[in-house]
Order: sequence, then structure tokens, then C-alpha cells
Amino acid sequence: MPSSTLSVAVPYRSPLETFVACAHEMLDPATPEAARRRAEPRLLAVLPALQALGVFELFAIRDPALAEMVRDELEARRQRHG
Repeated sequence: MPSSTLSVAVPYRSPLETFVACAHEMLDPATPEAARRRAEPRLLAVLPALQALGVFELFAIRDPALAEMVRDELEARRQRHG
């Protein structure tokens, strides 16, 4: 695997590395749908850690669909946890 390529299959990555790897995999048109479905829960699972670090206050997600998914998930978590 080239050093510039992150893989969601590699365990024990930081939350930011996991998010970036999953986002790239989900946004790559060559990624099979089954792989996208496997990456999505991994991406969503690291959102609380990234939010706690303030990542979303510093960086904007440029892909509209991904940005909407992240916003929706963070809002749903906020409502569940009051």
C-alpha cells in the first residue's frame, strides 16, 4: 500500500485518519457500493471524537452529500444525548 493511501482496513488509526480514509473511500466513484456501506458506519463512529477535538469548527467538508450526512448525524446524536 503506498504511504499516501489510507485504508479503512488497517486497524488502530486515529479518528481523523479513519474519517479521511472512509470519506475518500465513500467518495471515490470506483469504490463498490458494498465497500461504501462498510465505510459509512466507521466514518460515523469517529464523529464524536472529531467534534470533541473541534475539527468541524476548523475545517469544512466540501462534498455536499458528505457534509449533510455528517451534519445530520451530529444533530441526531445531540438530540439523543440532550
